[in-house]
Amino acid sequence: MRAAILTLLAAALLGLAAPASAGPTLDAVRQNGAVRCGVPSGVAGMARPDSQGRWVGLHADICRAIAAAALGDAEKVRFVPLTAQSRFTAVQSGEADVLVYLTALTLSRDATLGLSIVAPPYFYTGQGFLVRRSLKISRAVELDGATVCATQGSVVERNLNDFAQRSNIRLTTIAFDTQPNVIAAFFAGRCDAISNDMISLSANRLAAPDPDAVMLLPELIAKEPHGAMVRNGDGEWALLVRWTISALIQAEEFGLTRETVVAARASTTDPQVRRFLGLSENVGAGLGLRDDWAFQVVRQVGDYGSLYERHVGAQGLGLDRGLNRLWTQGGMMMSWLW
Repeated sequence: MRAAILTLLAAALLGLAAPASAGPTLDAVRQNGAVRCGVPSGVAGMARPDSQGRWVGLHADICRAIAAAALGDAEKVRFVPLTAQSRFTAVQSGEADVLVYLTALTLSRDATLGLSIVAPPYFYTGQGFLVRRSLKISRAVELDGATVCATQGSVVERNLNDFAQRSNIRLTTIAFDTQPNVIAAFFAGRCDAISNDMISLSANRLAAPDPDAVMLLPELIAKEPHGAMVRNGDGEWALLVRWTISALIQAEEFGLTRETVVAARASTTDPQVRRFLGLSENVGAGLGLRDDWAFQVVRQVGDYGSLYERHVGAQGLGLDRGLNRLWTQGGMMMSWLW
Protein backbone atom coordinates (compact mmCIF):
# COMPACT_ATOMS: atom_id res chain seq x y z
CA MET A 1 0.00 0.00 0.00
CA ARG A 2 2.77 2.41 1.00
CA ALA A 3 4.61 1.69 -2.23
CA ALA A 4 1.47 2.35 -4.26
CA ILE A 5 0.90 5.67 -2.51
CA LEU A 6 4.50 6.70 -3.10
CA THR A 7 4.13 5.79 -6.77
CA LEU A 8 0.99 7.92 -7.09
CA LEU A 9 2.65 10.84 -5.35
CA ALA A 10 5.67 10.58 -7.61
CA ALA A 11 3.44 10.55 -10.69
CA ALA A 12 1.54 13.58 -9.43
CA LEU A 13 4.76 15.48 -8.79
CA LEU A 14 6.06 14.59 -12.22
CA GLY A 15 2.79 15.83 -13.70
CA LEU A 16 3.15 19.15 -11.88
CA ALA A 17 6.73 19.54 -13.00
CA ALA A 18 6.02 18.78 -16.65
CA PRO A 19 5.65 21.78 -18.96
CA ALA A 20 2.23 22.56 -20.36
CA SER A 21 1.51 21.19 -23.83
CA ALA A 22 1.63 23.58 -26.71
CA GLY A 23 -2.13 23.30 -27.27
CA PRO A 24 -4.06 22.67 -30.50
CA THR A 25 -3.93 26.25 -31.81
CA LEU A 26 -0.17 26.58 -31.43
CA ASP A 27 0.24 23.14 -33.01
CA ALA A 28 -1.89 24.30 -35.96
CA VAL A 29 0.01 27.59 -36.21
CA ARG A 30 3.28 25.69 -36.42
CA GLN A 31 1.86 23.32 -39.00
CA ASN A 32 0.55 26.26 -41.08
CA GLY A 33 3.81 28.16 -40.67
CA ALA A 34 2.00 31.40 -39.78
CA VAL A 35 -0.26 33.09 -37.24
CA ARG A 36 -3.54 34.06 -38.89
CA CYS A 37 -4.35 37.38 -37.27
CA GLY A 38 -7.76 39.03 -37.68
CA VAL A 39 -7.41 42.81 -38.04
CA PRO A 40 -9.54 45.79 -39.14
CA SER A 41 -9.86 46.15 -42.90
CA GLY A 42 -7.93 49.42 -42.82
CA VAL A 43 -7.60 51.88 -39.91
CA ALA A 44 -4.72 54.37 -39.82
CA GLY A 45 -2.49 53.88 -36.82
CA MET A 46 -3.88 50.42 -36.13
CA ALA A 47 -3.82 48.16 -39.19
CA ARG A 48 -3.74 48.92 -42.89
CA PRO A 49 -1.48 48.16 -45.87
CA ASP A 50 1.07 50.85 -46.77
CA SER A 51 2.00 51.86 -50.32
CA GLN A 52 4.12 48.68 -50.67
CA GLY A 53 1.33 46.45 -49.37
CA ARG A 54 2.94 45.86 -45.97
CA TRP A 55 0.53 45.94 -43.04
CA VAL A 56 1.43 48.69 -40.57
CA GLY A 57 -0.02 49.94 -37.29
CA LEU A 58 -0.24 49.02 -33.62
CA HIS A 59 -2.51 46.04 -34.29
CA ALA A 60 -0.26 44.81 -37.09
CA ASP A 61 2.78 44.90 -34.82
CA ILE A 62 0.97 43.09 -32.00
CA CYS A 63 0.21 40.36 -34.54
CA ARG A 64 3.91 40.25 -35.45
CA ALA A 65 4.83 40.02 -31.77
CA ILE A 66 2.57 36.96 -31.40
CA ALA A 67 4.27 35.39 -34.43
CA ALA A 68 7.71 36.16 -32.98
CA ALA A 69 6.73 34.41 -29.73
CA ALA A 70 4.99 31.44 -31.34
CA LEU A 71 7.27 30.82 -34.31
CA GLY A 72 10.42 32.82 -33.62
CA ASP A 73 9.80 34.98 -36.71
CA ALA A 74 7.71 38.16 -36.62
CA GLU A 75 7.09 38.00 -40.35
CA LYS A 76 5.32 34.64 -40.16
CA VAL A 77 1.93 36.25 -39.82
CA ARG A 78 -0.99 36.17 -42.25
CA PHE A 79 -3.25 39.19 -41.87
CA VAL A 80 -6.96 38.46 -42.20
CA PRO A 81 -8.81 41.76 -42.84
CA LEU A 82 -12.25 41.67 -41.25
CA THR A 83 -15.32 43.83 -40.76
CA ALA A 84 -17.07 44.52 -37.46
CA GLN A 85 -19.71 41.98 -38.50
CA SER A 86 -17.33 39.20 -39.56
CA ARG A 87 -14.59 39.52 -36.92
CA PHE A 88 -16.03 37.20 -34.25
CA THR A 89 -17.23 34.58 -36.73
CA ALA A 90 -13.75 34.45 -38.26
CA VAL A 91 -12.23 33.38 -34.94
CA GLN A 92 -15.12 31.07 -34.03
CA SER A 93 -14.80 29.25 -37.37
CA GLY A 94 -11.02 28.99 -37.27
CA GLU A 95 -10.43 31.41 -40.16
CA ALA A 96 -8.30 33.46 -37.74
CA ASP A 97 -6.24 32.22 -34.79
CA VAL A 98 -6.48 35.48 -32.85
CA LEU A 99 -8.47 38.70 -33.15
CA VAL A 100 -6.49 41.93 -32.74
CA TYR A 101 -9.18 44.41 -33.73
CA LEU A 102 -10.74 47.58 -32.39
CA THR A 103 -12.70 45.41 -29.97
CA ALA A 104 -14.03 46.79 -26.70
CA LEU A 105 -13.87 44.22 -23.92
CA THR A 106 -17.37 43.62 -22.54
CA LEU A 107 -19.08 41.02 -20.36
CA SER A 108 -21.60 40.15 -23.06
CA ARG A 109 -18.85 39.37 -25.56
CA ASP A 110 -16.87 37.32 -23.07
CA ALA A 111 -19.94 35.37 -22.01
CA THR A 112 -21.84 34.72 -25.26
CA LEU A 113 -19.48 34.48 -28.25
CA GLY A 114 -17.56 31.33 -27.45
CA LEU A 115 -14.43 33.48 -27.36
CA SER A 116 -12.10 34.42 -24.53
CA ILE A 117 -10.89 37.93 -23.76
CA VAL A 118 -7.13 38.00 -23.37
CA ALA A 119 -5.94 40.36 -20.63
CA PRO A 120 -4.23 42.76 -20.27
CA PRO A 121 -5.86 45.33 -22.58
CA TYR A 122 -3.40 46.75 -25.09
CA PHE A 123 -5.20 50.06 -25.67
CA TYR A 124 -7.50 52.27 -23.61
CA THR A 125 -9.84 54.66 -25.36
CA GLY A 126 -13.48 55.71 -25.32
CA GLN A 127 -16.38 56.32 -27.70
CA GLY A 128 -16.97 59.86 -28.89
CA PHE A 129 -18.16 61.91 -31.86
CA LEU A 130 -16.65 63.48 -34.97
CA VAL A 131 -18.77 66.35 -36.31
CA ARG A 132 -18.59 69.08 -38.93
CA ARG A 133 -17.65 72.48 -37.54
CA SER A 134 -20.53 73.94 -39.56
CA LEU A 135 -22.92 72.40 -37.03
CA LYS A 136 -21.57 74.93 -34.52
CA ILE A 137 -21.86 72.67 -31.51
CA SER A 138 -19.34 71.99 -28.78
CA ARG A 139 -20.98 69.28 -26.66
CA ALA A 140 -22.44 65.87 -27.41
CA VAL A 141 -25.82 66.68 -25.86
CA GLU A 142 -26.27 69.34 -28.53
CA LEU A 143 -26.65 66.53 -31.08
CA ASP A 144 -30.34 66.26 -30.15
CA GLY A 145 -32.23 65.25 -33.32
CA ALA A 146 -29.04 64.44 -35.22
CA THR A 147 -28.27 61.46 -37.44
CA VAL A 148 -25.15 59.49 -36.56
CA CYS A 149 -23.22 57.12 -38.83
CA ALA A 150 -21.80 54.02 -37.12
CA THR A 151 -20.44 50.58 -37.90
CA GLN A 152 -22.97 47.76 -38.03
CA GLY A 153 -22.53 44.87 -35.63
CA SER A 154 -20.49 46.81 -33.08
CA VAL A 155 -21.10 47.97 -29.52
CA VAL A 156 -21.21 51.55 -30.88
CA GLU A 157 -24.92 51.35 -31.67
CA ARG A 158 -25.80 50.16 -28.17
CA ASN A 159 -23.69 52.88 -26.58
CA LEU A 160 -25.42 55.51 -28.72
CA ASN A 161 -28.83 54.30 -27.56
CA ASP A 162 -27.69 54.30 -23.93
CA PHE A 163 -26.26 57.82 -24.25
CA ALA A 164 -29.43 59.17 -25.87
CA GLN A 165 -31.60 57.71 -23.10
CA ARG A 166 -29.35 59.03 -20.33
CA SER A 167 -29.20 62.49 -21.89
CA ASN A 168 -32.89 62.60 -22.87
CA ILE A 169 -32.10 63.41 -26.51
CA ARG A 170 -33.04 61.84 -29.84
CA LEU A 171 -30.41 60.27 -32.09
CA THR A 172 -31.00 58.40 -35.33
CA THR A 173 -28.29 55.84 -36.09
CA ILE A 174 -27.45 54.91 -39.68
CA ALA A 175 -25.35 51.73 -39.69
CA PHE A 176 -22.94 50.63 -42.41
CA ASP A 177 -21.04 47.38 -42.85
CA THR A 178 -17.51 48.82 -42.98
CA GLN A 179 -15.61 51.82 -41.65
CA PRO A 180 -14.83 53.14 -45.17
CA ASN A 181 -18.57 53.18 -45.90
CA VAL A 182 -19.24 55.03 -42.64
CA ILE A 183 -16.66 57.67 -43.53
CA ALA A 184 -17.91 58.01 -47.11
CA ALA A 185 -21.48 58.52 -45.90
CA PHE A 186 -20.38 61.18 -43.39
CA PHE A 187 -18.41 63.19 -45.94
CA ALA A 188 -21.27 62.83 -48.43
CA GLY A 189 -23.56 64.55 -45.93
CA ARG A 190 -25.76 61.55 -45.13
CA CYS A 191 -25.29 62.02 -41.38
CA ASP A 192 -24.40 64.80 -38.97
CA ALA A 193 -21.75 62.90 -37.03
CA ILE A 194 -19.71 59.72 -36.77
CA SER A 195 -19.52 57.88 -33.48
CA ASN A 196 -16.75 55.41 -32.76
CA ASP A 197 -13.73 54.93 -30.53
CA MET A 198 -11.47 57.98 -30.44
CA ILE A 199 -8.58 56.30 -32.24
CA SER A 200 -10.79 55.60 -35.28
CA LEU A 201 -12.28 59.08 -35.17
CA SER A 202 -8.82 60.66 -35.03
CA ALA A 203 -7.79 58.66 -38.10
CA ASN A 204 -11.05 59.69 -39.82
CA ARG A 205 -10.35 63.36 -39.13
CA LEU A 206 -6.84 63.18 -40.58
CA ALA A 207 -8.21 61.45 -43.69
CA ALA A 208 -10.89 64.13 -44.26
CA PRO A 209 -10.68 66.23 -47.44
CA ASP A 210 -10.35 69.23 -45.11
CA PRO A 211 -9.36 68.12 -41.58
CA ASP A 212 -9.96 71.62 -40.23
CA ALA A 213 -13.62 71.41 -41.29
CA VAL A 214 -14.35 68.62 -38.80
CA MET A 215 -13.75 68.34 -35.06
CA LEU A 216 -13.78 65.82 -32.23
CA LEU A 217 -16.20 66.61 -29.43
CA PRO A 218 -14.50 66.45 -26.01
CA GLU A 219 -16.85 64.04 -24.21
CA LEU A 220 -16.53 60.28 -24.11
CA ILE A 221 -19.89 58.53 -23.92
CA ALA A 222 -18.41 55.10 -23.08
CA LYS A 223 -15.11 53.66 -21.90
CA GLU A 224 -13.39 51.19 -24.19
CA PRO A 225 -10.50 49.00 -23.08
CA HIS A 226 -9.39 47.13 -26.20
CA GLY A 227 -7.89 43.65 -26.15
CA ALA A 228 -7.27 40.48 -28.14
CA MET A 229 -9.71 37.57 -28.31
CA VAL A 230 -9.19 33.87 -29.00
CA ARG A 231 -11.41 30.81 -29.20
CA ASN A 232 -12.59 29.16 -25.99
CA GLY A 233 -11.12 25.82 -25.09
CA ASP A 234 -7.41 26.41 -25.71
CA GLY A 235 -5.97 27.85 -22.54
CA GLU A 236 -2.38 27.42 -23.71
CA TRP A 237 -2.93 29.65 -26.75
CA ALA A 238 -4.72 32.27 -24.64
CA LEU A 239 -1.73 32.28 -22.27
CA LEU A 240 0.69 32.75 -25.16
CA VAL A 241 -1.23 35.74 -26.52
CA ARG A 242 -1.67 37.22 -23.02
CA TRP A 243 2.00 37.02 -22.15
CA THR A 244 3.12 38.30 -25.54
CA ILE A 245 1.12 41.49 -25.01
CA SER A 246 2.44 41.66 -21.47
CA ALA A 247 5.99 41.26 -22.81
CA LEU A 248 5.64 44.39 -24.96
CA ILE A 249 4.58 46.37 -21.89
CA GLN A 250 7.22 44.80 -19.65
CA ALA A 251 9.94 45.63 -22.16
CA GLU A 252 9.04 49.30 -21.88
CA GLU A 253 9.09 49.05 -18.08
CA PHE A 254 12.60 47.58 -18.27
CA GLY A 255 13.73 50.23 -20.77
CA LEU A 256 14.38 47.57 -23.42
CA THR A 257 13.89 48.57 -27.06
CA ARG A 258 14.44 46.89 -30.40
CA GLU A 259 17.70 48.82 -30.66
CA THR A 260 19.07 48.02 -27.19
CA VAL A 261 17.83 44.55 -26.27
CA VAL A 262 20.68 42.58 -27.88
CA ALA A 263 23.33 44.51 -25.93
CA ALA A 264 21.23 44.28 -22.76
CA ARG A 265 20.98 40.50 -23.07
CA ALA A 266 24.74 40.23 -23.36
CA SER A 267 25.51 42.42 -20.34
CA THR A 268 22.61 42.57 -17.87
CA THR A 269 23.02 41.27 -14.34
CA ASP A 270 19.48 42.27 -13.24
CA PRO A 271 17.76 38.99 -12.23
CA GLN A 272 14.34 40.15 -13.45
CA VAL A 273 15.68 41.24 -16.83
CA ARG A 274 17.66 38.00 -17.16
CA ARG A 275 14.50 35.99 -16.46
CA PHE A 276 12.54 38.08 -18.97
CA LEU A 277 15.14 37.57 -21.70
CA GLY A 278 15.32 33.83 -21.18
CA LEU A 279 18.71 33.70 -19.53
CA SER A 280 17.40 31.96 -16.42
CA GLU A 281 14.43 29.86 -15.24
CA ASN A 282 13.09 29.20 -18.78
CA VAL A 283 9.63 30.58 -18.10
CA GLY A 284 8.60 29.90 -21.69
CA ALA A 285 8.62 26.12 -21.24
CA GLY A 286 5.16 26.13 -19.66
CA LEU A 287 3.83 27.91 -22.75
CA GLY A 288 5.45 25.48 -25.17
CA LEU A 289 7.93 28.17 -26.25
CA ARG A 290 11.67 28.58 -26.49
CA ASP A 291 13.39 30.21 -23.53
CA ASP A 292 14.22 33.36 -25.55
CA TRP A 293 10.70 34.00 -26.86
CA ALA A 294 10.27 37.38 -25.10
CA PHE A 295 13.74 38.44 -26.31
CA GLN A 296 12.65 37.64 -29.87
CA VAL A 297 9.47 39.70 -29.44
CA VAL A 298 11.47 42.79 -28.42
CA ARG A 299 14.33 42.23 -30.87
CA GLN A 300 12.07 41.76 -33.87
CA VAL A 301 9.11 44.03 -33.02
CA GLY A 302 9.97 46.37 -30.11
CA ASP A 303 8.41 47.58 -26.87
CA TYR A 304 4.93 49.00 -26.28
CA GLY A 305 6.03 52.62 -25.87
CA SER A 306 7.98 52.63 -29.13
CA LEU A 307 5.07 51.02 -31.00
CA TYR A 308 2.64 53.59 -29.60
CA GLU A 309 4.81 56.55 -30.60
CA ARG A 310 5.44 55.12 -34.07
CA HIS A 311 1.82 54.46 -34.94
CA VAL A 312 -0.43 56.44 -32.63
CA GLY A 313 1.72 59.11 -30.96
CA ALA A 314 4.03 61.81 -32.28
CA GLN A 315 5.20 59.84 -35.33
CA GLY A 316 1.72 58.60 -36.22
CA LEU A 317 -1.71 60.02 -35.46
CA GLY A 318 -0.36 62.58 -32.98
CA LEU A 319 -2.43 61.39 -30.02
CA ASP A 320 -1.27 61.89 -26.46
CA ARG A 321 -0.74 58.58 -24.64
CA GLY A 322 -3.11 59.47 -21.81
CA LEU A 323 -4.29 56.28 -20.12
CA ASN A 324 -1.94 54.30 -22.36
CA ARG A 325 1.07 55.50 -20.38
CA LEU A 326 2.79 53.06 -18.07
CA TRP A 327 1.33 52.78 -14.58
CA THR A 328 4.54 54.35 -13.26
CA GLN A 329 3.69 57.45 -15.32
CA GLY A 330 0.05 57.75 -14.27
CA GLY A 331 -1.40 55.51 -16.96
CA MET A 332 -3.12 52.12 -17.05
CA MET A 333 -0.46 50.04 -18.80
CA MET A 334 0.92 47.44 -16.43
CA SER A 335 2.63 44.17 -17.18
CA TRP A 336 1.84 41.16 -15.06
CA LEU A 337 4.69 39.91 -12.85
CA TRP A 338 7.38 37.78 -14.43
